[in-house]
Amino acid sequence: MPPSPPAVPAVPTDAVTRQVVAMNPATRQAVSTAAVTGQGVSTVEVVADEGLPGAASPAGGAAPTTSRVNPAWLVLAGMLLVALNLRAAVTSLGALLDEVRVGLALSGTMAGFVTTLPTIAFAGLGAATPWLVRRFSPARLLVLAMLALTVGQVLRAVTGSAVVFLFTSALALSGIAVANILLPMLVKQHFPHRTGLVTGAYTMALTVGTTVAAASAVPVAHAFGSWRAGLGVWAGLAAVAVLPWLPAALRGRTGARRTGTGSRSGVRPGRTRLGWAMAVYFGAQSLSGYAIMGWLAQMFRDAGFRPQDAGLLLAGVTALGVPIALLMPTLAGRLGSLRPLVFALTAASSLAYLGLAFAPRGGALVWVVLLAFGQGAFPLILATIGLRARTADGTVALSAFAQSRGYVIAASGPLLVGILHDATGGWLAPIGFLLVALAVQTCAGVLIARPRYIEDER
Repeated sequence: MPPSPPAVPAVPTDAVTRQVVAMNPATRQAVSTAAVTGQGVSTVEVVADEGLPGAASPAGGAAPTTSRVNPAWLVLAGMLLVALNLRAAVTSLGALLDEVRVGLALSGTMAGFVTTLPTIAFAGLGAATPWLVRRFSPARLLVLAMLALTVGQVLRAVTGSAVVFLFTSALALSGIAVANILLPMLVKQHFPHRTGLVTGAYTMALTVGTTVAAASAVPVAHAFGSWRAGLGVWAGLAAVAVLPWLPAALRGRTGARRTGTGSRSGVRPGRTRLGWAMAVYFGAQSLSGYAIMGWLAQMFRDAGFRPQDAGLLLAGVTALGVPIALLMPTLAGRLGSLRPLVFALTAASSLAYLGLAFAPRGGALVWVVLLAFGQGAFPLILATIGLRARTADGTVALSAFAQSRGYVIAASGPLLVGILHDATGGWLAPIGFLLVALAVQTCAGVLIARPRYIEDER
């Protein structure tokens, strides 16, 4: 008797089922398998497994499309609005720190703790975000994060207590910490074939928010006659960022069955060479970034620039970083190896540091341009997080590990620069420290430059 012909997968005839199957390869395979084995698959079951539109597949992979219920433009708009808020609460406080210190009678120690609080919050709460993702949908987490940011900024602007100011600042920063981790995962879920471009877009929005908040916090405070207005006004921007995520947050269930990120993926970045290299690169570039934001203006003032001119030079680094933030992830997505970018960023930063050490006044504009290019390491590492993971689970695990460990490293940067400056009375030793950190960053960059995936490293 001749062997039976191989079974041919049945084609779903229900219109809704056909549409869903076409959207998700994992669901298509499940339906085909069920048809071959004689199991019944209802339209309702298929749709329920699909989860939020555009979310990861049940296997943890990224679905390439979003549906009409949650269109791609709305997801992108929501991401950009969130990104605008990711540093405004930090840089607005930095611009008004003297006024806040006087208004709340902060001691020098407490004022120093306030400036270190962002990196502490980003490290601690960033590490907890994967646990939250397993229990809540990304949309609900972003709504809660932006609400925490809104409430925290309002309360710290109206309080007269230094202790309450610290706790409400921590509340605001907790929202930023969660959003920091979620954005790379959302890129992987909704825009898997546009990782570099979309990462560049939201990093550019982050840079714009950073620059605008730093530049306008003092004028806003002067216009309203109080530093409280200069801090509190940014709560309105955070409240607006809630709106695009509300429909999905109200519609979706909290369980991870909706997003495909609920079960543990088995990805453990802390046990891999790639994970630690990513964390060291993120930490070293953040260390230099926070040190520059905290001390560059003082370097230029010590070189003979007027305070307002020194502030403009610092603002120039951030402003020039806007197009670089868009360009760097796009290049990273197109290059096979990231080594050319890693070495180019290192060269620019090295020349800038040497210029600041030996000719801070004569070549100030050149050093600003080179510093801005060198700080392109930040959008580069954000893009690399998405490029070094296959799945949404892998992306959120790598993002949380690299950023939480990285911010622990970064927290020491401004503090050590200040200690070295006080100990030596000049800037040669602090700049030497930044050059050492840059060397560590470069070594880690070489390790992450080769294309590979965190899911493959056990």
